[in-house]
Amino acid sequence: MKTKKQKTKKLKNISAVTLAALLTLSIAGCSKAAVSSGAAVAATQTASQAVSSNTSSADSATTSTSSTSEASTTSAADASTTDTTQLFSDRDLEQSADLTAATQMKLVSNQDVTLSEEGVYVLSGDVENVTVTVDAAAEDAKVQIVLDGVSITNDDSPAIYVKAADKVFVTSTDSENQMEVTGSYVADGETNLDAVIFSKADITLNGPGTLAIVSTQGNGISSKDDLKITGGVYTIKSAADAMEANDSILINDGTVTIDTDKDALHSENADDAALGNIYIEGGTLNINAADDAITANNLVQIDGGTINIETSVEGIEANNIIVNDGQITLYASDDGINATPKINEDASIVVNGGTIKVSMGSGDTDAFDANGDIAINGGTINVEATSAFDADGTAQLNGGDVTVNGEKITEITVSRMGGGGQGGAGGGKRGH
Repeated sequence: MKTKKQKTKKLKNISAVTLAALLTLSIAGCSKAAVSSGAAVAATQTASQAVSSNTSSADSATTSTSSTSEASTTSAADASTTDTTQLFSDRDLEQSADLTAATQMKLVSNQDVTLSEEGVYVLSGDVENVTVTVDAAAEDAKVQIVLDGVSITNDDSPAIYVKAADKVFVTSTDSENQMEVTGSYVADGETNLDAVIFSKADITLNGPGTLAIVSTQGNGISSKDDLKITGGVYTIKSAADAMEANDSILINDGTVTIDTDKDALHSENADDAALGNIYIEGGTLNINAADDAITANNLVQIDGGTINIETSVEGIEANNIIVNDGQITLYASDDGINATPKINEDASIVVNGGTIKVSMGSGDTDAFDANGDIAINGGTINVEATSAFDADGTAQLNGGDVTVNGEKITEITVSRMGGGGQGGAGGGKRGH
């Protein structure tokens, strides 16, 4: 296993990359208006130092296509790029496994399987009460689980439990796979197991096949480190969070359809304020959430992909939210896009591009709500709401095409005495 220091260094590297993007507060439209960006500059300087002093994680990083790589880190005139190439490695993005030395395993009901060595393991079989446990103690052990027509139905334990490894890949072949836990989860000593796929290590899901996950009393997929999806088709139905990670959720490609009684994507780290991030640069998300659709303690950054939030209480929520590209359609019953202080007071929403449609439920609701600043620097935004913008700090419309209730606006007027209106923002609601 990696030591705590080594592991933290790698994760800090990821966090530094995402934090560096906060400087987009001062890029597009900086010549039109001064956007409140002091905290963002400080965060970016810290992030840049961390990136330059750390090396990327082991399995041969490759360049990922991300509009963030075109973002300025100082101004539109004096630009250096934000590097996101460390977020996805070659192996993360590879949609098939090298089966040359793979171990073929036919699962048998009521017989658990433990994978204790690095390698590629091809699983098949329709079984009940089987947990595939990865317990590979070697510091750099990478284990690839290939799903080749797997169906696992358990009463009270995960279908896949990653106990120890440097990193695990769950790769589906061109096949249909399903995993379900029907009852409440039984703990493993002091480890509170709570998901159909539960990982203490970094985990990546990819491949051309499908995987259906049902968790009747817990989470769908949980990672205590990073959770990545780079390919595949997934349906997740869960009583708790559909996808949950302590450090980050990163989505490059794939199609994920979620129906959850809690949050759809949830990233939160109680020990490190720089962690708890969500980064999306591709793929399709279809979400029905009884609570938040996409929520992170620190940063949500969207650089591409298609996000359809059909139902939610909060659509997208984090301390800082950046949208650089992508197609986002969301409905929320409380706040559509909400920046609220979770780790510090410098909450912000920044839109530099993309197409966003926000439809709000009736009542005391806001399409864009920031306990800090809002900067719309580009993109196409269509809002249907009583209150379109609510900001405790500054609200700047520096560029882009913004329509509120059928009328194009050219400035954001923030009313802190209540009301709202097309360009305005009701001021009676704070801290949601």
